[in-house]
Amino acid sequence: MIVAGLGFRASATEEDLAAALTLLGEMPEVLATLDARAGLPALTALARGLGLPVVGLPEAALAGIATPTRSARIEQRFGTGSVAEAAALVAAGPGALLTRPRQIAGPVTIAVARAAAESDSKGATA
Repeated sequence: MIVAGLGFRASATEEDLAAALTLLGEMPEVLATLDARAGLPALTALARGLGLPVVGLPEAALAGIATPTRSARIEQRFGTGSVAEAAALVAAGPGALLTRPRQIAGPVTIAVARAAAESDSKGATA
């Protein structure tokens, strides 16, 4: 499973979120973000248009998640260096691998994680 984690300002538009997705080079199967952002119209409209589920995560689920990129402001507020990276990792499940670190597109940050089982099988050879 490929999960795109999103961190974004409440003022972000559907177009802002769509522009961030274009940075990925692949279409995720799931969009993940904070509970507080999961139901915002811009994200729900984008997800509906793409046919993707949105996973909302409580702030507590992201606290303590180690991320390769760090924002001091985000770390102080949420207990993790990157909401996008932490959301992707948590939603992808235990052992998930961050395959695309946080990228910034205006008011949106986006990162990608793969579920552990998928990450393991990608490295396997027949």
